[in-house]
Amino acid sequence: MPVNPADGAVLGALYGTDAMRAAMGEDAFLQRMLDVEAALARAQARLGIIPAAAAAAITAAADARLLDRPAMAAATRNTGYPVVALVTQLTALAGPDAGRWTHWGATTQDIMDTALVLQMRDGLALIEADLRATCAGLARLAAAHRDTVMAGRTHLQHALPTTFGCKVAVWLSPLLTSLATLDQMRPRALRLSFGGAAGTLASLGDQGLAVTRELARELDLVEADIPWHVARDGLNEAACWLGILCGSLSKIATDVMLMMQNEIAEVSEPHVRGRGGSSTMPQKRNPIACEYILSQSRGVHALVPQMLSAMAQDFERATGPWQAEMLALPQAFLLAHGAVAQARFIADGLVVDAARMRRNLDATQGLIVGEAVMMGLAPVFGRLEAHHIVNDACDLAIAEGLDLTAALLRDGRVAARLDAAAIGRLTDPGAYLGSAGAFTDRVLARAGAGREA
Repeated sequence: MPVNPADGAVLGALYGTDAMRAAMGEDAFLQRMLDVEAALARAQARLGIIPAAAAAAITAAADARLLDRPAMAAATRNTGYPVVALVTQLTALAGPDAGRWTHWGATTQDIMDTALVLQMRDGLALIEADLRATCAGLARLAAAHRDTVMAGRTHLQHALPTTFGCKVAVWLSPLLTSLATLDQMRPRALRLSFGGAAGTLASLGDQGLAVTRELARELDLVEADIPWHVARDGLNEAACWLGILCGSLSKIATDVMLMMQNEIAEVSEPHVRGRGGSSTMPQKRNPIACEYILSQSRGVHALVPQMLSAMAQDFERATGPWQAEMLALPQAFLLAHGAVAQARFIADGLVVDAARMRRNLDATQGLIVGEAVMMGLAPVFGRLEAHHIVNDACDLAIAEGLDLTAALLRDGRVAARLDAAAIGRLTDPGAYLGSAGAFTDRVLARAGAGREA
């Protein structure tokens, strides 16, 4: 019975995805170990190390559906690893003539590590597909709202005007970077693990390098320069990549969740009848996708240190840290894909209320452009004096409920030098967007280049 909610028949609907469970689950792991054993036999047959007929029989028998799971569990409990039991059963399934050639020259960790790498390859492909779709959705949003003016906020307070397109571009940019670093990381993470008992492949004599080369080719994996039984940088780069990706998704979820508050109400998650509802309050539309991006991302962020701490591996085969990875990495993949899937849901259908953005922008009656007015007055009065003038006008506006234009006109220093039209131009939020449009365009150009690639 599952203990982790992400693996449950009911709560699993909230965490992770079925596709990632299929890629990273135990059934897939068993099959991937058999795939490695079969590939090893085929590689060695090509080199004349074992008979071709034996390789064909081993390949035909390498089907996880044929395994006796209870017997495997009992043997694994006794030995501490599943490979001995798996090879025993594979040997029997292949038959007496072929079976004696199974697992030739390999060690347990070769099979388990490489199986995990094959699972990671599938997992990264799933994440990449949804991440690319998320980026495409965000790019459409950024383009559509390139010039939609809204309040920029710092410390949760109105700061300066920005555009919603620029905000979305800020969400999008790190996701595009994650796609780029994924391509860079794959050759380092998706490497064959094959070193024999102590990382020297002594059991294969002078054919160790040849078998390594052929096995890597058979599995379409990178051939490592040296066996990495106790050098876990590749796996950890993948884990950290998941952590950074989830951090970027958490930023999006946090913004959307805050913007969905009734008092702000500038965006909302795509509405599906009953989604995010309450058992007692029928009006509720809770930010459910945001909540599960955040919860799953925090799960990934808790697992990354477990992976990093397991890098301290002793001598030529670790005593404990290696086993700790198995508890962390598949789960990190599952939760990360769940977070990406929820982000894709948001990106594909986020509801944007541009009119509400404008009302919120105007809520402080022009105070949000205080910096713009100060910079506009500085050539006339000097920067320091302009700062004092605008500060006085803001205090007056707040005290008497005036808009900033009216408060400025009440200041004799300003009224003597500028008319209402000139002050009105200074207090127009749409005229103080700086390079927001250009920044958005640059990110959209990156997104377009990614789609073409």
